[in-house]
Amino acid sequence: MTQPPCSSQPGLPFRYPRVLSIAGSDSGGGAGIQADLKTFAALGCFGMTAITAITAQNTCGVTAIHAVPAEILAQQIDAVQSDIGVDAVKIGMLHDPEVVMVVAQAIKRYQWPRVVLDPVMVATSGDRLIAQETIAVLVRELFPLATLVTPNLDEAALLLGRAVETEAQLAAATRDLIQLGAPAVLLKGGHLRGEEVVDILLQPGRPLLRMASARIVSANTHGTGCTLSSAIACYLALGHDLAAAVQLARSYVYQAILHGADVRTGHGHGPLNHAHAPLPLQKLPIVPMA
Repeated sequence: MTQPPCSSQPGLPFRYPRVLSIAGSDSGGGAGIQADLKTFAALGCFGMTAITAITAQNTCGVTAIHAVPAEILAQQIDAVQSDIGVDAVKIGMLHDPEVVMVVAQAIKRYQWPRVVLDPVMVATSGDRLIAQETIAVLVRELFPLATLVTPNLDEAALLLGRAVETEAQLAAATRDLIQLGAPAVLLKGGHLRGEEVVDILLQPGRPLLRMASARIVSANTHGTGCTLSSAIACYLALGHDLAAAVQLARSYVYQAILHGADVRTGHGHGPLNHAHAPLPLQKLPIVPMA
């Protein structure tokens, strides 16, 4: 299909912070592309998408996954980049090796400077979302290209081949994930028991950063990981450094869980309240090319 010609908009002084989500669609609206777009909008960023798969799911679980052909994924990415441009990227569900390669090639071709990789492998319901053969390709091809990799404990167990079951094991697991090739790792400890949720951020050459927050008792945690990685991408697009972006994103997710804890949506794991304190679309100055 041939793209129609575009008219230009010369002389306008501002643009929006542009964040692209490359991820799967959640028909229930709580996770995946849908959670990403809600997060982008709530944090004042202009959201764009390249959909990798369509899932049939709700708050109780995933019943079907339909892969988007790799060439269509590539065309979505190219269409967005060639016209609008990208300030930051969030990568979520990548179901097979061919899709991983499409994304890796795009990162290299467009030299995206801010890439948050959420290695989505297991849904909140416990459903497996990635083929086993994809994991090795994901690690080899995408870990070195990411700015940050954000596994939860189930995903870390699949990546490392061992369970991470206590806070004492978090730091070692984070270091081992760095050894797989990631420039920086945020290991999310939300699945540990205890009154606190503890996450560990490790950037080589910097002290390990332990972040803790009070645990909110709620079944409405569907899409928490998607939301966190999307929020980090937003704050990076807005100009924050990595440590600040992670801490601001954690605060946003905490408040989204808190404000959605008393709401019933469906019969299983409900969504967060992404719109608890929405911001207007931010405006960034357009810097003329030298």
